[in-house]
Amino acid sequence: MRLHSHSWGEGDRVALLIHGIMADHRTWRKVGPALADRGYRVVAVDLRGHGLSGRAGSYTAQDHADDLVETLPRGAEFALGHSLGGLTLSLAVERLAPRRAVYSDPAWYLGGGGEGDGFDPAHFAELKSIATRDVVEMLNPRWEREDVDAELEALALWDESSAHGLSGSAGPDLLPGAPVVPSLVQLADLSFLVPPERARVLASRGFELRTVKGAGHALHRDDFDGFMASLEGWI
Repeated sequence: MRLHSHSWGEGDRVALLIHGIMADHRTWRKVGPALADRGYRVVAVDLRGHGLSGRAGSYTAQDHADDLVETLPRGAEFALGHSLGGLTLSLAVERLAPRRAVYSDPAWYLGGGGEGDGFDPAHFAELKSIATRDVVEMLNPRWEREDVDAELEALALWDESSAHGLSGSAGPDLLPGAPVVPSLVQLADLSFLVPPERARVLASRGFELRTVKGAGHALHRDDFDGFMASLEGWI
């Protein structure tokens, strides 16, 4: 499926941005322009079932990865995926062949759904019906008002059945065996997706790891300055 995309800038270097579950390209409202100011042409997609991209009968992680390959240019300067976008990028990175890859608190562990146990996609489907402005602000106290607005707009468009598709799409442990290209993993402080034991495995496999201190899962929204600082040397 060819995905809807949004771009910023007209630079010679290309940067690719892939959002997480429930969001769309608007999650990058500050990141996209910041990269454009650094001379990039930035392309951000809406994954299938999200934003202005089409709906589908299947929402496996591999479906999302195939869509990236169909939509995005090969050989970008770097590609960055957050959460589900990080998982999706890791499944497409060999075919997309960016020069560098950044995985921002990636969903490489689909846990059993217990408290603190990885990433339970079905849980997110339940959030759509209860995610009022007050709820979004309560769950994300560090977000700017514009981020809350963008999240509510994205939720209204999101096909929540995409979460159930992910629940049964792959095994629970999706850590890459090795980086296909030079790769950075950005971690939330006390990440529930990449806890210390998995972080150590990633480091042993050749990934560079950097933690954004004090930031939650949505690093770029919780602490934009810290998020951008953690990308130095990679962008």
